[in-house]
Amino acid sequence: MGVLDLKRIVSIAITALLLAGCTKVNTTATGTRANAFTIAHTLRYATAEDLVGLNPHLNQQATLGLMSSLTMAWLFRWNHENRPIPELATVVPTQANGGISKDGKMITYHLRRGVKWSDGAPFNADDVVFSTNVINNPANNEVSRTGWELIKKIDEPDKYTVVYHLSRPYSSFLVTFFSTAGANPCILPKHILAGLPNINNAPYNALPVGIGPFKYQEWKRGDQVVMVPNSTYWRGLPKLQKVVWKSIPDRNTVMTQLEGQELDLWYPVPGSYFNRINSLNGYTYIKQPSYFFNHIDFNLSHATLKEPAVREALRYAIDRATLREKIGHGLGILQESPLSPAAPYAVPSIPETPFDLAKANQILDQAGWRRGPDGIRAKNGVKLQLDYATSTGSPDVDQQIELMRGWWKQIGVDVVVHHYLSAIFFAPYQNGGIIYTGKFDVVNFAWGLDPVGDLSILYACDQIPPKGQNDPRWCNPTANDAMKKFSVTYDEKTRQGYERTVVGELVKDVPIVVTTVREDVFVFNKDLKNFHPNQVSPFDDFMDVDI
Repeated sequence: MGVLDLKRIVSIAITALLLAGCTKVNTTATGTRANAFTIAHTLRYATAEDLVGLNPHLNQQATLGLMSSLTMAWLFRWNHENRPIPELATVVPTQANGGISKDGKMITYHLRRGVKWSDGAPFNADDVVFSTNVINNPANNEVSRTGWELIKKIDEPDKYTVVYHLSRPYSSFLVTFFSTAGANPCILPKHILAGLPNINNAPYNALPVGIGPFKYQEWKRGDQVVMVPNSTYWRGLPKLQKVVWKSIPDRNTVMTQLEGQELDLWYPVPGSYFNRINSLNGYTYIKQPSYFFNHIDFNLSHATLKEPAVREALRYAIDRATLREKIGHGLGILQESPLSPAAPYAVPSIPETPFDLAKANQILDQAGWRRGPDGIRAKNGVKLQLDYATSTGSPDVDQQIELMRGWWKQIGVDVVVHHYLSAIFFAPYQNGGIIYTGKFDVVNFAWGLDPVGDLSILYACDQIPPKGQNDPRWCNPTANDAMKKFSVTYDEKTRQGYERTVVGELVKDVPIVVTTVREDVFVFNKDLKNFHPNQVSPFDDFMDVDI
């Protein structure tokens, strides 16, 4: 998503580490409001993304993932300890409780009774079966079907039981199948969508009906989305009476509105703004480890970047420590692996590639790239010129690109920058999105990993767009084999071995460069109470949040 994102995030054994790394703030109810700018029970949130739709089946913008966790229908949520908890399912299936068969190929979901959609219609197993078929219907523009294609048969023994029969075990089932952990598709209302040939242009996508503590009231495109409490929600009413998501593509404008005390919450705060938020009157912040990683992607479908030597030289010519200090203002963790060091499946032993312009020049010299009179290298009549695509309204990204342009110029690489609106930059393949259609040589943004650490959705050979999200178009047989084995293994220790193989190949092949593993910052009104974001799905625990 921007971060698309995509979110896919933490694991169970890191709670103590996360708490130790957090900035402690008191978000407990006090009964009084300290700030005159506080609007009682109304939360105003700033997002830099311009939303292209509100149906998470059709796009995976990070902001939409947050919004959907509050409004849409899910089998599972994640608590503040990053553990899965039942939502519309009544129990988390495991092999121990019989929810997963011994061979790992059958998963049984027991559904909650007495649940209603936000329009008052009853929820039952028909909705789950219908939604599963929607995802696997090729007529629908689903961003990804990873995992879903493994479902070969669905049984509905009664209106509150659904059984998936899989072609093989699938270790990421809990994350993928209707969970808020990441940019996932939700359960859809059959009674609204069943009569349509596809969901791509359904009016539903502009103001969806769901099952969450909130429901959509209004979407003013390019301006704001308004949510209000869902009176039919099975858990009861949330304490907030309104959530306003303000679309502000320019981050400087977000800061201006914070300084003018017009907002209550901003996440994620870019590193370049971290020092400024400390001087805001009436606000505080939380800083905590993240399962998101900032990365630079090379388009391996383009001839120049197919050459491993070029990618290796480019990595040597990126001063990531300087990027962390100048762009991230000291935020972020420097490492080659995309996996958070807080995760139990982390791969910490890979040495970091140093910033070495001499080494980069040597690699390109040996690969036959010769400098021309203008200092730019060429080979076989082709100049070493790269199209760097980015979204508008991100001054920190623009500054990063200029730093990289300077370093790459010193090794004979020319960079041409093209800016696109966020809605176009991150749009799905079917809508001509810049990233997914491969209209770039270099891009940078952030991905988040799920609680299992499955990298296949990002880097498996069968996930190259339009089939999935492998935007570098990387296909490595060794890594691909390890990802396949990872996905059929339920044992965590065994999966860690496969994880090490995948990360090792990523670092060796350089389809991406991890600039930092993120540290997330939430800045918010000091009057905000009971706000405890997790790393998997930060807004899952919103029932008691109030202001």
